[in-house]
Amino acid sequence: MRIEAFLNQSPMFCIHLAARRFETLASSLLGGDDLNFLQALILATLFFEYPAAVKPSQLADTFATTRGNISHCISALEARGLLQRKVDPADARAYHLALKPQGKKTAVRVIGALDKLQRQFEDKVGKLHLQSALRTLRSLADAPEA
Repeated sequence: MRIEAFLNQSPMFCIHLAARRFETLASSLLGGDDLNFLQALILATLFFEYPAAVKPSQLADTFATTRGNISHCISALEARGLLQRKVDPADARAYHLALKPQGKKTAVRVIGALDKLQRQFEDKVGKLHLQSALRTLRSLADAPEA
């Protein structure tokens, strides 16, 4: 098709294809725990940040997503018994998140799966090339809007 010449030079299309591929990879790695990528990141964050308190607004800022999206993920993880909300002692309107025992076990599996995926990327393209690609993608993501 004639559009292929444009698509071969389009960073947006390449990023779109890569994102779809990464979603497929993440789904296959995380599917056993029935988690999406953002839910997995939330569990990993709570595991690594412990014992520090983590608020949903911090997660939204860190993952560059909406508070509503984070809230939806938290509700799903809470319903599955992986985490719990605790009222912030300094502000009764806010709450912190904490992993439950099953959430800790799941977080360890998730971290292992994400680490495995990272090693696969590094093996495929090399650590230095991957770091360079990440810098390029971040500069594109931070570019001012047209």
